[in-house]
Amino acid sequence: MSKALNIVMIASECVPYVKTGGLADVVGALPKALKALGHNVKVILPKYSKIDTEKHKLERFLPAMQVWMGAGNKEGCAVDVAFSEEDIPVYFIENWSFFGRDGIYNDTYSDYGDNAERFAFFTRAALQLCVDAGFETDIIHAHDWHTALAPAYLKTWRWKGTSLENTASVFTIHNIQYQGRFSKECWPYTGISWQHFTPEKFEHHSGVNYLKGGIAFADKVTTVSPTYAKETKNTRLGAGLSTILKHKAQHYIGILNGVDYEEWNPETDTLIPVNFNINDLEGKKECKKVLQEKFELEINPAIPLIGVVSRLADQKGLDVLFSALQVLLQQVDFQFVLLGSGDNTLEASYAHLSYQYPGKAGAYIGYNNAIAHEIEAGADFFAMPSRFEPCGLNQMYSLKYGTLPIVRNTGGLADTIEQYDQNTGNGTGFKFDDLSPQAIVDTIKWVLDTWYNRKPHIDAMIQRAMEKNYSWEQSAERYVNLYREV
Repeated sequence: MSKALNIVMIASECVPYVKTGGLADVVGALPKALKALGHNVKVILPKYSKIDTEKHKLERFLPAMQVWMGAGNKEGCAVDVAFSEEDIPVYFIENWSFFGRDGIYNDTYSDYGDNAERFAFFTRAALQLCVDAGFETDIIHAHDWHTALAPAYLKTWRWKGTSLENTASVFTIHNIQYQGRFSKECWPYTGISWQHFTPEKFEHHSGVNYLKGGIAFADKVTTVSPTYAKETKNTRLGAGLSTILKHKAQHYIGILNGVDYEEWNPETDTLIPVNFNINDLEGKKECKKVLQEKFELEINPAIPLIGVVSRLADQKGLDVLFSALQVLLQQVDFQFVLLGSGDNTLEASYAHLSYQYPGKAGAYIGYNNAIAHEIEAGADFFAMPSRFEPCGLNQMYSLKYGTLPIVRNTGGLADTIEQYDQNTGNGTGFKFDDLSPQAIVDTIKWVLDTWYNRKPHIDAMIQRAMEKNYSWEQSAERYVNLYREV
């Protein structure tokens, strides 16, 4: 039997403690799956002031710890610990000058000006905790630019005689658009030698690029889907880092994120009006009726309903979708609902849809977890016209709920959705290549033509979609194989 691995995850977010995006979901779910496979996992996070210490039962682990940074800087901190429902220890680095703020990365108007120092300190402190507490550590798994210095610290600082002496590093890119780029004035504080401030490592257009350095120093680099790994080696989608990713060669791979089916499962979901399963879809019909009522649409099961749950951001392609909807809602018979927030212009545009097309379109501006579940359960189709999509989770949720995805053929969307074949009826969704209003108009007309004229194909696709399994167990096994390689 293979030896159990000792894995330490370092990240800036993790559900249920703190979340701004999908990174938190991954860092919350992957340790559970790894533990279920028999491995020992610890998670280390910053202790932000917004974390509810009573709710999560944080207790003091170390009252004081010294962390040496560069240029003679020495920072003090304390460490708390909590245990997840699966009894996974989660450690919190407490330094109120860095993390005692209302925001995580930014205030109302802009990113914090000392983010370079905040996350350099956090990463060094996480490694120091492993040493001071004597954590046996086979793998440090760091996530995104916030912890990208970890592989460099492991390679360039002296760890002989400590629990990190033989530790390897895995670094995961969740979204290559966010790189941690700063002025080189921050460099001395990191404590990493100037000899590593080079175009092959941390230097980028005369500044510091944390993500770039993490890629250079990590033993293995992953991203969150196989297609996104290929796309990011392409100059157009590599956000300036395609060359270094190409140089990483076989040490850079895509491992698809998994889905937490304990939360996203129509058989057990407590947030939807009626539960249902692959063998009995009557409950889905009731969920659609309730969704139509909530968004003040015409209550009619025969009219196809397309849903969206998304950040209203440039990445998601929703500006192009809006242009297409202006054509489609006038020409063809279907309904549309959206849950989302973000860009002010998009918020206003989608909010106005219900006034333009009463009974046909509706929007909830903001985020509401219950409504997100209701849209997944009650819609017939789910649209994700992303400009790029490292992995995407909603298309995988949609499959489980029998809500057929309409997606752009990119990143994790390409990896998880099988194109509908009009000749055979095979497939689990509808994909298109060009991000243009006309491409979306044509695709949705194809979807609606299939709904009205080839309904048996829709029914067969729903069955095929609900049979798909994108659980974390499969992804975790791939990570374990990767850990063992290094």
